[in-house]
Amino acid sequence: MSTHRSVQAANLPAAMGPYSPAMVFERLVFVSGQGARVPATNALAGPDIETQTEQCLRNVEAILVAAGSSLQHVLRCGVFLIDMDEFDRMNRVYERVFAGHKPARTTVQAVALPARDLRVEIDCVAYIP
Repeated sequence: MSTHRSVQAANLPAAMGPYSPAMVFERLVFVSGQGARVPATNALAGPDIETQTEQCLRNVEAILVAAGSSLQHVLRCGVFLIDMDEFDRMNRVYERVFAGHKPARTTVQAVALPARDLRVEIDCVAYIP
């Protein structure tokens, strides 16, 4: 019988609602949307899209590692931007952090995100090797 489990670790960003940072089903990892909050302080990493994208991806990475995976095992990402004019700037950080790995991706502009001044949120699906 297949089971699922929640991913929890001390160094992960706190959830902003009644959800898990990620759920694992068999070898698949479903990471909830991550904002740019620094886990140690719960404050936004910075006001600009580059800093926020970097922090979002570091939060995603921490969750993946806690689940037994990594950024190199991401199959798909969803990127939610407040301003599509920031797409190119976000994309440069995204490409650098993924270091040549190119998961499938959807990027959309959102009317709003759950935290004031949040410019980007990123979720993903990965696998455990």
